[in-house]
Amino acid sequence: MSAAAIGDGTSAPASNVVVNPWLIAIVVALASFMEVLDTTIANVALPYIAGGMGVSEDEASWVVTTYLVSNAIILTASSFLARMFGRKTFFLICLGLFTLSSVLCGFAPNLNALLLFRILQGLGGGGMVPVAQSILADAFPPAKRGQAFAVFGVAVVVAPVVGPTLGGWLSDNLSWQWCFLINGPVGLIAMALIATILREPVRAAGLKAQQQGGFDVVGFMLVATFLAALEVVLDRGLEDDWFASPFIVTSAVICALAFVLMIPWGLTRRNPIIDLRMVASRQFGACFLVMLATGAILLATTQFLPQLVQQDFGYTATWAGLVLSPGGVVTMVMMFVVGRLAAKVQPKYLIVAGALLIALSMYGMTNVYGDLGFWFMARSRMLLGVGLPLIFVPIMAASYDGIPPSKTDQASALINAARNTGGSIGVSIVSNVLTHREQFHQSRLVEQVIPSSTQYQDTLQQVTGFFTGQGSSLAQAHDQAIQWIGSQVQSQASFLAFMDAFWVLALISLAAVPLALTLRKVKLGGPVHAGH
Repeated sequence: MSAAAIGDGTSAPASNVVVNPWLIAIVVALASFMEVLDTTIANVALPYIAGGMGVSEDEASWVVTTYLVSNAIILTASSFLARMFGRKTFFLICLGLFTLSSVLCGFAPNLNALLLFRILQGLGGGGMVPVAQSILADAFPPAKRGQAFAVFGVAVVVAPVVGPTLGGWLSDNLSWQWCFLINGPVGLIAMALIATILREPVRAAGLKAQQQGGFDVVGFMLVATFLAALEVVLDRGLEDDWFASPFIVTSAVICALAFVLMIPWGLTRRNPIIDLRMVASRQFGACFLVMLATGAILLATTQFLPQLVQQDFGYTATWAGLVLSPGGVVTMVMMFVVGRLAAKVQPKYLIVAGALLIALSMYGMTNVYGDLGFWFMARSRMLLGVGLPLIFVPIMAASYDGIPPSKTDQASALINAARNTGGSIGVSIVSNVLTHREQFHQSRLVEQVIPSSTQYQDTLQQVTGFFTGQGSSLAQAHDQAIQWIGSQVQSQASFLAFMDAFWVLALISLAAVPLALTLRKVKLGGPVHAGH
């Protein structure tokens, strides 16, 4: 809700909006879609960026890390800045910075410049999403906010799915620069529409940011350091061999120190940047953890399902993206269905249903093997697409139940931080599971490939006969057969590793069930606060 609405206990007046509020919802969702899209669109373009910049792919991966770090940092300050500048003004500033830095990324002359512009892009993008939610709450009456946030939820959930496909297509057919330049015209159109159709809510002087106790600079520095160091450790840990790397050790120590220091600081401040008592509460704390798990599953499946079909099934980047597309369509439809259900069913029951469906989807993927077709993967993604909205939409009502009106902006920022951080945690966990379990399974399978065994000799003879029948000489066919057996061992090790990864994601989803059951019942049909 707007600050004015919070202050006087009423909804924002309709005069704040000069056009149909659904237009505001679409424009705000479009801007948020761009921001969330940029968390994944650059991933598939890294080889192109590395080649174009003349750097290694490991160096180019900082393009992703810097964006995530700066995005996490600004989230915690977004509520204060929105109060200080006004939501509309701050949103336009963020959108303008995001659009400008996106264009600059496309014209960056070298990697250092690109990383600088990605930092600016992350700062602009990170401030948009929580404020976008508050703008929607101002634009809609309480009875329609559930449906409005369903539109917003589509942007948040579908954007990570579109990112890898769009990034791959642009890099293949145009150039990697277009992964960033595409934001330019869309951002300008969104800025013009926001500036034209939206008016700043009238705010009581007593609610100005400077009368909220001022900005908690020390608290912000501690939280920002903690989140930034955590993002670096999660994103770079596997590539840098975790704690064998002095850089990762240093980052982990900084992260731990900032975390330890921010707890007593936050508990002893009158107006802390993060109210730790709110995070530790039963209702909001459970929602925070559920959102961590949901963010982990959303981003991990979006990144590693295309990797599975490309690596082990030979799909092109386009077909890998198409595997995700049916799930995206189901998600969009379900967002609006759940938007209506949320007014009739307690959030905790919808969240439990969503978590169980996601776990069922992940369990189905633990049966992956080499003869599976396109629709097996697509059906699994469609089932996931049914489950995710059942968590994202109800979490709005549940997470803000019992939160004081003055804390809603901060709660919105924290829920977004949970989604972002959860995504990084999920990707890190699955990356490590795939790497280490593939090595484990390969070593176990190799133990069974004994040249002196009857099974090995029979297989070698049959495969050699196959290649001989294809026109190879006996010596060539023998070598090809040995290579084929080796590739099969590696392929099976990869399948087994992905099975383990999907088991882990299924367990993460199931962990959300008891958390959801601890939630209180909320008043149905009432206002839906600014969150997702």
